Amino acid sequence: MSITRDDVTKIAKLARLDLPEEKLDTFAAQMGDILAYMDELSQVDTDGVEPLYTPVEHVTRMRTDEVRKDFEREDILGNAPQSDGSHFIVPKIV
Repeated sequence: MSITRDDVTKIAKLARLDLPEEKLDTFAAQMGDILAYMDELSQVDTDGVEPLYTPVEHVTRMRTDEVRKDFEREDILGNAPQSDGSHFIVPKIV
């Protein structure tokens, strides 16, 4: 499948991209190369291959589910530009 300048223009319009006119042929060639590679990949025999959720094996580390207090209120409010000692004070939005 080949990609034309018109295809690139149409895709750019759908994606709301403003592509320079002189780059359309370059992008068309690059997109054509990508589709050709995808066609090549689709010819690989994957019968009997388990689908992967991730290519990397890792162990999910879980911490114990316990309530703990890591910070004091004063420490957290001390980082705010403005507070009343109990709450953050923020500008009114609406």
